[in-house]
Amino acid sequence: MSIFEAIILGVIQGLTEFLPVSSSGHLELAKSLLGDNSLPEESLMMTVVLHFATALSTLVVFRREVIEIFKGLFQFKWNDEAKFSVKIILSMLPAAIIGVAFNDQIEALFSHQVVLVGIMLIATGMLLFLADRAKKTERSVSFGNAVIIGVAQAIAILPGISRSGATISTSVLLGIDRERAARFSFLMVVPLIFGKMAKDLLDGGSAMAGMDVLPLAVGAIAAFVAGLIACRWMIALVKKSQLKYFSYYCFVVGIAAILLG
Repeated sequence: MSIFEAIILGVIQGLTEFLPVSSSGHLELAKSLLGDNSLPEESLMMTVVLHFATALSTLVVFRREVIEIFKGLFQFKWNDEAKFSVKIILSMLPAAIIGVAFNDQIEALFSHQVVLVGIMLIATGMLLFLADRAKKTERSVSFGNAVIIGVAQAIAILPGISRSGATISTSVLLGIDRERAARFSFLMVVPLIFGKMAKDLLDGGSAMAGMDVLPLAVGAIAAFVAGLIACRWMIALVKKSQLKYFSYYCFVVGIAAILLG
């Protein structure tokens, strides 16, 4: 993979990680259009590294909330920070279990599955359209909500299902305040991404064997910068209830992907 291609993928990842249009789906479409012939495990590694970069941008934007999570974990007091930390842990369990149990099957999905991406983008568009019509409330995330949102995140492992779109839409349909839904959605994925990176390193870095590190690094930098911009932008858009426009976009790209496939 060239440096130019890595930059393109990084920018796409940084923008689409926070916008509800499926970052993994767009990465797979971009790889297909760029003629990427990487092995499935190498393709997935690039995806994981780019997700790691956007996770870092999440930490920068939500540094105060992240500090509160750590306080909740180490203060040993059942206060608001502790409750929020437990909710984050509950939300990540479904995706963590599926990621470990079906790792090989998931890797196979990240290999130019253009038609699958198109179908899942259409499904994402339908979910966003429904969420946009939901009534605004001021409810916060409950423990039960955290588990349900976590299941939505697990389903979003499929390329083409937007993780932020699935989790934010599920939260809004559950009656959760839109800004709180967006913040919870962006924070709940951070432990999973760091966990995935740690797992690959503990496995001996086999997925990175033979890969050129420079494109990974350049792509990560591009994803980090684009992620900083998109994260703040998305919070403002969710508050203004403009998810339907992203649903239209998902419909168009999804149909185009099916035709391309």
